[in-house]
Amino acid sequence: MSHWTFDPLQVVPVLLLAALYARRVRTLRERGAAPAAWRVLLFALGILCLLAALVSPIDFYAERSFAAHMTQHILLGDLAPLALLGGLTGPILRPLLRFVHPLRRIFHPFAALGLWAVDLYVWHLPYLYEAALRHDSVHALEHACFFTGGILIWATVLETIPMPEWFGTGAKLGYVAGVRVVSMVLGNVFVWPNSVFYSFYERTSRPWGLSAINDQRLAGSVMMIEGSLVTIIALAWLFLRLAAEGELRQRLLESGLDPRAVKRAVRYGRAQELERAR
Repeated sequence: MSHWTFDPLQVVPVLLLAALYARRVRTLRERGAAPAAWRVLLFALGILCLLAALVSPIDFYAERSFAAHMTQHILLGDLAPLALLGGLTGPILRPLLRFVHPLRRIFHPFAALGLWAVDLYVWHLPYLYEAALRHDSVHALEHACFFTGGILIWATVLETIPMPEWFGTGAKLGYVAGVRVVSMVLGNVFVWPNSVFYSFYERTSRPWGLSAINDQRLAGSVMMIEGSLVTIIALAWLFLRLAAEGELRQRLLESGLDPRAVKRAVRYGRAQELERAR
């Protein structure tokens, strides 16, 4: 238990987020519009990912091992945002839309990808990365940036807020692949060189008897393996969705509906509304 970190500045915001979500779900349930149980479970999983990253021994070892630190960043910047956003619906987000609307431009697919890539690479520059290890305030900023970057990328793919019409399921397939290429390049940077990027880890007592170079290679491997697994799952989901949309589009066109209206209805999940209007 000595390796668990119950810092109120880290724990309270996470628990507050969980409490606000639970309150909103309860309100919607009273109105008969509660989200599906799987969405609530996904959001809970996201909360657990945040807590695992911030208060579990992962946080303790992150200051002693690059591989542990990479695991922490994956939880904060990829898995937690994905799970949290998967637990959201339009009705849950409605009270926040007035705050989100002014920020819609940064959620544009190209803007989100660019901001996320800059965020990922800049924070892994030796000067900034080691500054985060030495100063708690910089470390907190780094974590906030990784979490925000993950929100930008996955909100775009999951369409937590509506995306441009051209950014349909087919475009998302290429987008997810592009995101992973960017992260894979960085992962390879850590796996293949014979020199240590961060001197901080050469001077610290690393766990598990790892040398600094093997710790770095393990960190890059963790990054690539996690990215590959998430990408395979995301691409499989998008392929299945693309096939279902193709069948639905064909059925609607055969019923004599306007092709333009069919395209928009399928794109934004409003096929049933279009059929009822007919």
